[in-house]
Amino acid sequence: MTRSADRQVLQFCHGYDGPFLDCARQYASLFAGSGYKVTTVFLTGKADPQVAAGCASDEVLFMEFSSKAIRGLKLGAIRALRQIAASRNFSFCIAHRFKPIYITLLATRLPVIGVHHAFDDYKRGSRQLFANLFSKRLSLLGVSDAVRDDMRKCLRKWPAERIQTLYNRIDIEALQAVQVPAAEARQVLGLDPQAWIVGNVGRLHPDKDQATLLRGFAAALPGLPAGARLAVLGKGRLEADLKALAGKLGIAAQVDFLGQVPDARRYFRAFDAFALSSDHEPFGMVLLEAMVAGVPLLATHCGGATEVVEGVGLLFPLGDAERLAQGLQHLAGLDETQRRACAERMLERLQQRFSDSAVREAFWRLPQVVALAAEA
Repeated sequence: MTRSADRQVLQFCHGYDGPFLDCARQYASLFAGSGYKVTTVFLTGKADPQVAAGCASDEVLFMEFSSKAIRGLKLGAIRALRQIAASRNFSFCIAHRFKPIYITLLATRLPVIGVHHAFDDYKRGSRQLFANLFSKRLSLLGVSDAVRDDMRKCLRKWPAERIQTLYNRIDIEALQAVQVPAAEARQVLGLDPQAWIVGNVGRLHPDKDQATLLRGFAAALPGLPAGARLAVLGKGRLEADLKALAGKLGIAAQVDFLGQVPDARRYFRAFDAFALSSDHEPFGMVLLEAMVAGVPLLATHCGGATEVVEGVGLLFPLGDAERLAQGLQHLAGLDETQRRACAERMLERLQQRFSDSAVREAFWRLPQVVALAAEA
């Protein structure tokens, strides 16, 4: 293949499951109108034309490695990426998560901007050693200040300007266009059309701490509208334990475990309030999706959730069911005027901090991006 003279960016993603397809779209859209063409490469996952269409990229390639094939030294993936890089005129790479960062640094001589979506990615000494070895070519982004600070703590010798924050973001208008009206959303989900409903969306996993949510909802019930319900969307290994806890708390009849709901963000208008009880959420895309729907928020005061919710919603201490209950009762007491004002504040926050356009401007002001653009 002949190398193109156009300026090109390689975006290297681990896979496209869950929120990571939209992450690929988010980062590709940063280059709209910039003069760069974006090639997005997925390390795992079968080739899928719908995925390719959703990436907002000029070119999409699927390496189709299995999880087993990218254990250990990942030599096959390194060879395959080296061939891709040799046939194109990439200026730099944006790599999501540690494995793609590792592979890119070993397969190419490109500068790499590594994007991290979770805590503790550099907690292990071997990863710290690797990052330090390639520090001249590597700079890092966290999806929240909380993730950024976690990396800075692990990589203490790195200059602070080499580890920055770039928030996750959302296409507000596109999501508004597909979100279903409240009555229809409740019908699709099988929810009571008249009840006051608290929504929660996420894996049934210890990190999401739905146990505290159940305890808080149970404590709040006497102060909530009659017939109030909790709707939990998601599946995971704690499903049986959480259902048992709901029974023990005497609220099994008031809790709807709805399982995995495809494209759940379309149905957020079914909720009167949205509660996220996660233990140190790195960011919390579901919070943005609830904000687009205009649903009042309640979230744990830790991790990236604080940065999303503070000033436009309510926060409670991690694991504090009593304060969660007080928050639910407060949200239940909002009148229609207060709910509209809340929705307006959330929309303003989205536009100013978490929209594609706002984050695009922030990206091109980052020290590492300014330096790479100057070299191109």
